[in-house]
Amino acid sequence: MSALDAILNDIDADLDNALERLFAFLRIPSISTDPAYAGQCREAARWLATDLTALGFETSVEETSLHPVVLAHKPKPGAPHVLFYGHYDVQPVDPLDLWTHPPFEPRISEDGQGGKRIVARGASDDKGQVMTFVEACRAHLAMSGELPCGVTILVEGAEESGSQGLPEWVEANRDRLGCDVVLVCDTGMWDPKTPQITSSLRGLCYFEVKVTCADRDLHSGFFGGAARNPIHVLSRIVADLHDSEGKVMVPGFYEGVHERPADVIEQWKGLGMTAETLLGPIGLKEPAGEKGRLPLELVQSRPACDVNGIWGGYTGEGTKTVIASTASAKVSFRLVDDQDPAALARNFEAFVRERVPADCQVEVVTYKGSRAISLPFDMPELATAKAALQEEWGVPAVTVGAGGSIPIVGDFKRLLDKNTLLIGFGLDDDRIHSPNEKYDLTSFHKGTRSWARILAALGARGR
Repeated sequence: MSALDAILNDIDADLDNALERLFAFLRIPSISTDPAYAGQCREAARWLATDLTALGFETSVEETSLHPVVLAHKPKPGAPHVLFYGHYDVQPVDPLDLWTHPPFEPRISEDGQGGKRIVARGASDDKGQVMTFVEACRAHLAMSGELPCGVTILVEGAEESGSQGLPEWVEANRDRLGCDVVLVCDTGMWDPKTPQITSSLRGLCYFEVKVTCADRDLHSGFFGGAARNPIHVLSRIVADLHDSEGKVMVPGFYEGVHERPADVIEQWKGLGMTAETLLGPIGLKEPAGEKGRLPLELVQSRPACDVNGIWGGYTGEGTKTVIASTASAKVSFRLVDDQDPAALARNFEAFVRERVPADCQVEVVTYKGSRAISLPFDMPELATAKAALQEEWGVPAVTVGAGGSIPIVGDFKRLLDKNTLLIGFGLDDDRIHSPNEKYDLTSFHKGTRSWARILAALGARGR
């Protein structure tokens, strides 16, 4: 039996104990967005720090401007060194009445098809995923007394609050975060049997637009037809954001957007994602983005613009013949490749102001933006991780981008100048951020085995 086989066997034999540890972690209601749970966030950080200290890591719980981070080191001189990132905070549980069981009382349930799942808030996002890595380290240490490479673990408590305070903490502690590559387990698989490495993340820009016309709400019988209606003005702005072909019409929007090579497009075609498979489960049929693009392109390698909320005037029961004084909308842009959030902010504000009549006012609030992230396809650690995943799952790992954003990954590149491998084991039906969040037992078990293989493979590469 090889050393790696012994480690994998230990993971199999220790699965029940690993679940007990995960369940103890899941019982802590570490909701970062609600100040009432600040103490529980700190409790979760202490729990994880205690577990890592017991494994021989040099561990500390350190303050940020919101919730503390857990930092743990176990160096191995002369070997490659990895930085693993995850988060211990979770989303609020509302609406509570839609949970079939209390959200912080984890349990194993049957999925109706012979499989089992861990059900609890944070099971998939991200405590279960964090613990796959911790349990892989535990198995290496139990069977060989050491890790195959140096490891630093950084787990924050405010990811669900926009990672408030983390970039500043990372910048102040750059000298303690030295590594060859960053590892993140906060993403998903292509399907329940196919592992995935996320090769890119879209960036994000977010705005709020408020249009003001009259100095007060008006009676539409007295002023209708003569007074400007801010809802009409705002609707015109929103309508002008896209043309009939689905392209975003903000000037300069596509600067920095690159076409994917033909062989990559052919690979994506072979993955079988169609409009039906993507949109059918949510009750839709027709893609709404740029015409002529694959559905996979639209959600991960092309930029997008969405109106996330719009309001103004009377929205209560019955009727009220009023012309509102103000109307507002929240607008977000997903960015790719080399799109510049600062340039987009300038161009979007100019786009809005050009469509507001001279006797009306507009306020454009710009929230923090983040650039898109892409991995170099010739990155050696990428090939190493793909091979390790194929060994565990028996099929090649899919390498595709993700449509969402993890801003701290951009900060790791900006502040540490390190690339990030995003390897997660969540599934599309894990109901993260929703009632009855779950994490398949297979995801947890084979995710742990996958990390054990990846650590061994990275350590074998040497420096």
